[in-house]
Amino acid sequence: MNYKAMSKLKYERPLIKKMNAGMMNKFGSQSESTPVTHIDGVSVKSIIEKYGSPVFVLSEQKIRQNYKSAVRAFNTRYPKVQFAWSYKTHYNNAVCNIFHQEGSWAEVVSGFEYKKALGNGVPGSNIIFNGPDKHADEIKLAIENDSLIHIDHFEELYLLIDICSQLDKKARVAIRVNMDTGIYPMWDRFGFNYENGQAWQALNKIVESGKLQLVGLHAHIGTYMLSTAAYGVAASKLCDLAMNCKNELKTTVKYIDLGGGFPSANTLKGAIGLVPTPTVDEFAEVITSTILNYGFKVDELPLLILESGRVMIDDAGYLLGTVLANKRLSDGRKATIMDFGVNIMFTSFWYDHKISPAQEVSQFTEETVMYGPLCMNIDIVRETVSLPLLNRGDHVVVHKVGAYNMTQWMQFIAMRPNIVLIDTNDQTHVIRKAETLDYLQQLEVMPQHLQRNN
Repeated sequence: MNYKAMSKLKYERPLIKKMNAGMMNKFGSQSESTPVTHIDGVSVKSIIEKYGSPVFVLSEQKIRQNYKSAVRAFNTRYPKVQFAWSYKTHYNNAVCNIFHQEGSWAEVVSGFEYKKALGNGVPGSNIIFNGPDKHADEIKLAIENDSLIHIDHFEELYLLIDICSQLDKKARVAIRVNMDTGIYPMWDRFGFNYENGQAWQALNKIVESGKLQLVGLHAHIGTYMLSTAAYGVAASKLCDLAMNCKNELKTTVKYIDLGGGFPSANTLKGAIGLVPTPTVDEFAEVITSTILNYGFKVDELPLLILESGRVMIDDAGYLLGTVLANKRLSDGRKATIMDFGVNIMFTSFWYDHKISPAQEVSQFTEETVMYGPLCMNIDIVRETVSLPLLNRGDHVVVHKVGAYNMTQWMQFIAMRPNIVLIDTNDQTHVIRKAETLDYLQQLEVMPQHLQRNN
């Protein structure tokens, strides 16, 4: 009789331990035992062998699919739509240029992001400059390049008027408007309030100054928004301001910018059961129907601008890592320590990311605390996740990490790893090199009295 060879599984002795059950729900716990061995046809093992562990991986194919899908959702419902890629979500130049190739403008919130957009070949007229901290020299650069400047507060408004007087040029401007959309807490620290009249006051000052060209209205009502109705409220209030600008200020608002905030498919921490996440189509339906039904003449419909970031790239990003060790905590819980932590996976504070083994594993799972390697107790990748036994040297795939991790990561204890792009032909490219000690020290300056004599 022939017997198939069987690989020997690692033995772990039985352990009687106290149950640490948290709040249960009718959906039960989700097992993460299905292995993910390839991304876009490229094996996880080969990526780690070539580029090291941990390593971020981005799928160009998925980014382009997400963008086309979002554009289609709005273009099939509204005649004038323009997306502007949110640089703060992920400002690696290669990633930005994928979006720009697809037709996206650039939306930036700082001077260095503005200069990155110019460096990526984006025409100044296709850059939206948001944010509360625009320096005078950055504002001048934006005016010279005919960019869209979104005013955040009165001090910035007065500064813009002064600069335009000096340059003898009219800046193309919009105001950011905050408002009550039924979502709390309100994001009212940015922009001018709709309900108390601040927004209308700002619009009057812009028109009366004679130094600025009012062209748009902007609102960004929050992040990871699960309410489509809130966008309907925001669109309606911006339309109301636009109509008042036309009738009372004799100024036509050329565009309405509803910012971003659409959620990705990640699971928020604390979510109980299956919380439905609206699709881009559902957001598009509410937003476009609100504007179309407001009463604009067909030839006066404003351009609709969207600054979506997270929903475009989150599920195109993966983090590959390696198991360092397993141990039992004092209360009996199983703990697995990985070679990546919250220093490079900032969104682990927000989400319960899906984590998959990258090789064949046992189907028997156990609730596990997954830690990173940092010397601090808050370095927790997942507080609890149902995983099979992972041995030292095994690999895992963390899903949906494309948004914010590679702009909010920090150099702490461990250096930041390679970022790899898988192109549409399944070829891999390093788009940001792993850090080195020389790189980290290049900006340090040693005072003379502290230098050691060699």
